[in-house]
Amino acid sequence: QVQLVESGGGLVQPGGTLRLSCAASGSSFYDMGWYRQAPGKQRVLVATITTGNGRTYAEFAKGRFSISRDKAKNTVDLQMNSLQPEDTAVYYCSGRHYGDGSPNSWGQGTQVTVAS
Repeated sequence: QVQLVESGGGLVQPGGTLRLSCAASGSSFYDMGWYRQAPGKQRVLVATITTGNGRTYAEFAKGRFSISRDKAKNTVDLQMNSLQPEDTAVYYCSGRHYGDGSPNSWGQGTQVTVAS
């Protein structure tokens, strides 16, 4: 059974930092990453990283967020700096197998709230 389990969400003040972690079990993925979904909006890509450490970032994440991966532990982290209220969303960990166009597996989501 494939599972992606996120941790690290919470409430942070504007300008603050959070680190999200995701642990995968039951499968190894070519591509792991993070998506987010704000209330009333579609889920959008935040950042992904491949087994070869190729990284993709959404424009809003560039310069503020950093994705990293530990292949041995099958984990992926998202370091988020300079958080703003518009970053408030549920953040989902994702896993994608090579050759598939979209993620095959999702975590349950972790809430990130940026407010003073």
